[in-house]
Amino acid sequence: MITYTIYVIDDERIIRDGISTSLSPPYRVLSFSTAEDALVSMSETPPDLVLLDIGLPGMSGIQALEEIRRIHPDTLVIMITAYEDAQTVIQAMKLGAYDYVIKPIIMDALEMNIAHALESIRLRKEVRQLQQQYLQENLPCFVAESNAIQDVMEFISRVAKSPDTPILILGETGTGKELIAGAIHYRSPNFMGPFVTVNCAAIPRDLIESELFGYEKGAFSGASALGKRGLIEDAQGGTLFLDEVGDLGPEAQAKLLRFLENGEFHRLGSTRRQHVRTRIVSATNKDLSLLMDNGLFRRDLYFRLGVIKVKVPSLNERKEDIIPLAQHFLMEFNRKFSRDFTGISPQAAQALSSHHWTGNVRELKNLIERAVLIGRGPRIEADDLGIPEPSSSDRPDSSFSSIPAAGVDFPALERAFERHYIEQALILSGGNESEAARLLNINHHTFRYRRRRLERE
Repeated sequence: MITYTIYVIDDERIIRDGISTSLSPPYRVLSFSTAEDALVSMSETPPDLVLLDIGLPGMSGIQALEEIRRIHPDTLVIMITAYEDAQTVIQAMKLGAYDYVIKPIIMDALEMNIAHALESIRLRKEVRQLQQQYLQENLPCFVAESNAIQDVMEFISRVAKSPDTPILILGETGTGKELIAGAIHYRSPNFMGPFVTVNCAAIPRDLIESELFGYEKGAFSGASALGKRGLIEDAQGGTLFLDEVGDLGPEAQAKLLRFLENGEFHRLGSTRRQHVRTRIVSATNKDLSLLMDNGLFRRDLYFRLGVIKVKVPSLNERKEDIIPLAQHFLMEFNRKFSRDFTGISPQAAQALSSHHWTGNVRELKNLIERAVLIGRGPRIEADDLGIPEPSSSDRPDSSFSSIPAAGVDFPALERAFERHYIEQALILSGGNESEAARLLNINHHTFRYRRRRLERE
């Protein structure tokens, strides 16, 4: 059963007592003679509804209204005034007051106003209860013990509240970008709508446009005689997740941009304009800045997709999560393969913690699956993981030259070292700066800065 807390803030005791007596029960009513006292109480007991006198001593009702709207934007406020001061009432309504009443208060009218206000609150609370149930039943497990990933989860909880603001998720392959997209969906007002996923890299470029936007019968050779709805239509009222969005071709990019700007599109072969409300969440592990510089990705589309950007840290940046994730996958594969591993040995844990993860969480999951399948138990041992021993190039080099008596030109050595490995990384990556940065285990912006600096020297 939903219960409601109502604050009565008025400097006249007879009014506070009269309203409190009339409203409780069924409501929980707390009364205050000053706005300052009420605001202190709100930090511990947030109200659903506030009855607020405009003419208060100290902080005025208008000032209190502004503060309540700032710290509790969902709380509804009904203003109380001793006379119908039109300018003050207009100001209060502009600041977000739900309604106003005039003294002397007619309780029947006030109770009707309160009932209408609480009905909207009831609907909001029911939606939140349903959303919590959906989160428990539908949200995939996302192990998040490190500060790095907890910061991401806290951030997406805030930005998910908008139903249609586009969000761009950036991160290396295997970091869990689809899980982040799911978390955004189930924390948004669209959580009861569909969550539709499309891997843009897995669909041929000449088909991606028809997959996203649909087509009419006879639109092209081989088209279904009945036509087809697109994925954007399938995601109506929900979320469309475009994974590997950097792989979209120019035509699909242009059409997606138009849809993001006004929510309208045309099916292939149709002149009829359609309108759909859905949130676009996209993700990529590519360097979109580099693609834009090379004319392969539209700059205007990048800014529309990335109204909000979420950077998912790599597993190497969240070492604290490695063992909890491994234990989670161990339990998952114990159930899947009917095994009874009891845990991970210290040696295996050390191997996991010291490994450099190029495939991130996906690579870790695959290693644990392998270990559960081939291991003898009762614990996963280091040999079960199949992690190769670090090569000599991974170990600290003890063959460096000694410093001569005359000293060395350390800045020159440092520049030569940096230039050598940047050039090597670019060769190995075929000129892809993002991939080269990954090979050197540095941020691609840092890589680009260092490369440009060396080019200027």
